[in-house]
Amino acid sequence: MEYWNPRIEKIPADELRKMQYKLLKMLVYRLYNFSPYYRRKFKKHNITPDDIKNCEDVSKLPFTYKKDLRDNYPDKMFAVPQQEIVRYHVSSGTTGKPTIVAYTQQDINLWTESLARSLTACGIGRGNIIQISYGYGLFTGGLGLHYGAERVGASVIPTGTGNTERQIELMQDMKVNSIACTPSYMIHMAEKAENLGISIKNDTNLKIAILGAEPWSEKTRQRIEDELGIDAYDIYGMSEFNGPMFTECSEKSGIHIWGDHMLVEVVDPKTGEVLEEGEEGELVVTTLQKEALPLIRYRTGDITELYQDLCECGRAHQRIARIKGRADDMLIIRGINVFPSQIEYVLMQTREVGKHFQLVVERDGALDKMTVRVEVSTEAFSDKINDMIALKNRIKDRLKHFLNINTEVELLEPGSLPRFEGKAKRIIDKREF
Repeated sequence: MEYWNPRIEKIPADELRKMQYKLLKMLVYRLYNFSPYYRRKFKKHNITPDDIKNCEDVSKLPFTYKKDLRDNYPDKMFAVPQQEIVRYHVSSGTTGKPTIVAYTQQDINLWTESLARSLTACGIGRGNIIQISYGYGLFTGGLGLHYGAERVGASVIPTGTGNTERQIELMQDMKVNSIACTPSYMIHMAEKAENLGISIKNDTNLKIAILGAEPWSEKTRQRIEDELGIDAYDIYGMSEFNGPMFTECSEKSGIHIWGDHMLVEVVDPKTGEVLEEGEEGELVVTTLQKEALPLIRYRTGDITELYQDLCECGRAHQRIARIKGRADDMLIIRGINVFPSQIEYVLMQTREVGKHFQLVVERDGALDKMTVRVEVSTEAFSDKINDMIALKNRIKDRLKHFLNINTEVELLEPGSLPRFEGKAKRIIDKREF
């Protein structure tokens, strides 16, 4: 069994808990004294650093929500001066405004360390050639894994997304034995290879895949492993707390959350009550060491459960089960977070459309396809084909600008979509995970 940092990864549970308490106490003290945003929030809830006497007291602290990041756009939640920030990443927000995530050099170092441990747990290290087919740039996926892979001594091919035929060619020519991408892109790549007369299983050296950024099931894992002859590992993270950070180990019995980086809870999505081990609920994360954008009890919206028992691999840190869904109405399309409110934001700026729309998500081969069905306003509806095509293309272009993904648009006559007395059913998700 290989470890990147065995002293920390195999630390006894009681020592890890003491470390977490020390880090939590320091975090609350720092934010109470030096973060105007959190100081106001703590005072509103009558919380001081003296109220934190053990790890369980984290439940006394107020929750942080995605809405807080949006309402404090772009930088009102940052806890360090701008001069200490070395990088920004940008993720999709619930409206037209994105979420800005800032990093100090120490944040980058901790992110890299987290992925070094995780990639080692998946069997990646010196001698591996890893193809990173996540998006680079403002999206956190590609760069995070890139730094982690280089840290463990692997050789990195930063292919990014798209240009699939070229990626398959490089996989063969460079004798790639590891890859990081979304599970749907892995399946798409295998299908594309088969169309080219290439078998991933028999004609490449690929043995390990780090797959995430979208929901996928154990059934999908089995299909990928059986058909491609590889080991597929789940990876978890969010841009809000750095990016992808945590993976399964060789046991594939839960995702290891490094306890010196994060304090995790599972709560009832409706009441916020902390749940017991094995109870399914919403994952809540407190970033213990993040400097630029620390988060206290951040409501991730992801549904999972905690495992407390020691993993057979010997790593002492808590594990979470595979993410089973969302507590909100967020969709994940090709690794990109999409909220219906984002779609609404774009549509409502287009005077020719009405107030009623619907999102249809389905599989196009192995990849996700989203169609926005929207009613045209009575005044704008026309039997002139060219006018409707121009309107459709304008909406598609605006959606791509705000969402960073391609969508289909279907224009409908006024009154075509169903009306609801209660909450509108905006999403029809036909995918199977």
